[in-house]
Amino acid sequence: MAHLVSELSLPDLDVVGLERQEAIAAIEAARSVHWLARNELGYTVTRLQDVTAILRDQRFHSALSMIEQSPEFGASSYGGERRQSILTMEGEGHARLRRLVAPAFTPASANRLRPTMRKVVGELVGRVVDQGECELVADVCEPYPIPIICELLGAPPEDWKLFSAWATDIFRIFNNNLAEDLPLIERAGEELTAYVSDLIAERRADPRDDLLSDLIAIEQDGDRLSTDEMAMLAQAVLMAGTDTTRNQLACSVALFTEHPDQWALLAEQPELATRAVEESMRYLGAVRGTARFASEDVVYRDVLFPQGTLVVTSLAGANRDPEAFDDPNVFDITAERGTAQMTFGSGIHFCMGAALARAELQEALPLLARRMPGLARNGDIEWKPSSFGIWGPSRLPLRFGPA
Repeated sequence: MAHLVSELSLPDLDVVGLERQEAIAAIEAARSVHWLARNELGYTVTRLQDVTAILRDQRFHSALSMIEQSPEFGASSYGGERRQSILTMEGEGHARLRRLVAPAFTPASANRLRPTMRKVVGELVGRVVDQGECELVADVCEPYPIPIICELLGAPPEDWKLFSAWATDIFRIFNNNLAEDLPLIERAGEELTAYVSDLIAERRADPRDDLLSDLIAIEQDGDRLSTDEMAMLAQAVLMAGTDTTRNQLACSVALFTEHPDQWALLAEQPELATRAVEESMRYLGAVRGTARFASEDVVYRDVLFPQGTLVVTSLAGANRDPEAFDDPNVFDITAERGTAQMTFGSGIHFCMGAALARAELQEALPLLARRMPGLARNGDIEWKPSSFGIWGPSRLPLRFGPA
C-alpha cells in the first residue's frame, strides 16, 4: 500500500543560502535518514538511484514549464505557444524534436569545433599569462563559449558580444527574480529569434558546414523542422552551450586551486582531460539540482506523490552518494569511476549540449593547466547566490607562474 508523501516522517533540507561544504553536509545528513527530504516548496531526492529513476520517469515533468505558467508570464507574449522550448516540452512533441535533432548533437559534431575551441581559449589565456594574474571569470570563462556557439550556428565572429548579452539575459529566467527580469528575458529572446531566422533564410539559399544547415537538411519520413522550431533550438543551444560551460569551467578551476598537485598532474598529462572534466563536474557541478513535478498521481517506491507535487532531484547529492561512488568526497582526476556523474541530468531532458560542453572543457582545462602553473587564489572567490539554477564563481582572482 502506498503512503502519501505528506504523511511521511522526513528530514528537512534547505540548502539555499548555505556555503558549498555546508550544503553538501546538509544533504549527507538528510540522506542518512531517508531517500526523501522536505524542502520549502516540496521534496528533495538525494540518492543517485532515485534521482536517476525520477528523471527517467516520464510521469514527472520538467518544472521549467511551471515558470511559463507563472502570473508574470501570463501577462507576457514570451510565455505563449510560439515560445515553447524543447527544454520544457514533454511527450510526443518533445520526443519528435529530440529524434530529429539528435544527429546534429553527437560527439562527432562537437569534435568539428575543437580547433576553434583551442584557438579561442588559447587567445584568451595569451592575453593574461604575462601578467602572472587574472580574474578568470571575466578574462576567460565569460568570453570563451560564445565564439564557439557563433561558429556552431554559422554567425560571424564579430557578433559574439550580441550572443553573450542575449545568453546572459535569457538565463535570468533561472534566477528567481522573474517580475524584474522578464522584460530583459523577453527582449533578448525576440532579438535572438529574429537574428537566427535571418540566418536560416540565408542558409536555405546557401548551405554551409554549420548547425543551421544541418538542421535544414534533416528529414525523417517526410518530417522536417520549421523555421520557428529551428530558431527555438538555436536559443536552446545558446542556453545549453553558454552559461553552463562558463560556470562549470570556473567551478572546475576553483576546485583545482584546492588541489594544486592535480593541477600540475593535468599539465603534465593532458590525456587526463576527460577524467578531469567528469571528476570536477561530479565533485563541484555548476548545475546542482533540477526540479520536476508530478503530472498525475505518481506512486514510486510505495510513496504516493499527488499530481502537482514538486520534487527536486539533487544532482549534487547524487554525485556524492556513497552507495554509487567509492570515496565520494575525494577529488581525484586519476580515479576510474564506474558510475557516470549526474550534472548533465538523465532521461528525456538529459542535456542536449553535453557533447559540446564536454569538448569545450576538455580543451580548456589542460591548456590552462599548462600555461598557468603554480595556480593559486589571489583573493577570495565570490560565488553567485545559491538560489541561481546555474551556479559558480562570479569572481575568481588567480595568480600563477610563468609557463
